[in-house]
Amino acid sequence: MIKVGVCGFPRSHSVIFANFRLVEVQATFYKPVLKSTAERWRRAAPNDFEFSLKAWQLITHEPRSPTYRKAKLKIDASKVSRYGLFRPTNEVFEAWSATEEIRRALNARIVVFQSPASFVESPEHIKNMHDFFHSIEIDRGRGDTIMVWEPRGEWKRSTISTICEELNLVHCVDPFADQPVSGTDFGYLRLHGSPPGRRMYHYSYTEADLQFLHERCRYFSQVYVLFNNYTMFDDALKFKALLKQAGNR
Repeated sequence: MIKVGVCGFPRSHSVIFANFRLVEVQATFYKPVLKSTAERWRRAAPNDFEFSLKAWQLITHEPRSPTYRKAKLKIDASKVSRYGLFRPTNEVFEAWSATEEIRRALNARIVVFQSPASFVESPEHIKNMHDFFHSIEIDRGRGDTIMVWEPRGEWKRSTISTICEELNLVHCVDPFADQPVSGTDFGYLRLHGSPPGRRMYHYSYTEADLQFLHERCRYFSQVYVLFNNYTMFDDALKFKALLKQAGNR
């Protein structure tokens, strides 16, 4: 089963709901939306429509990240070392609680943790991940949520594989750049429109690209494909049409 969606709302909610059955909520990465807003989105969407969401950046990114400025987040100078990088601090766990509240309001089962390029393989970062995910699993009501990790820093594939196995995470990649180390039961792919030599988000996928993507999807029993480029709406529709022609649902 291949499920196609877009990252964020490149068109109105009604248009997205009419054309897809999946959207990854991006707003929650910058700053959690109101619970009432998430509940309204859930009510407006068809019953079989699925939301996934990105975890709040306070969990993964440090306050020096430009995404904090974009979200107009101001962190007290004495506390900057308590945010981001999966640090097992009260501030990070509070950010998870805020993310979890919106996940429940959306009735979403998938949370995407996108770690920055600065989050590279190191004993400290590995320990942070273990402490964080074990804590939210035991103390924070993780439940049946699927946790997806998209690392953007330098990591050995063997280390990613070990972490995903130990923490029950799904390794997320852009299939035009890498292959996930996780198993073939479930895949979560994010397409950033950035093939070699092209600026991220600016590329529009060709028919040949989409055929390649379809072949990559065949590795999985179930795979979610999220377009995240500037032409995501049109590209996702083209991929849906290709799947229909190929007899996929």
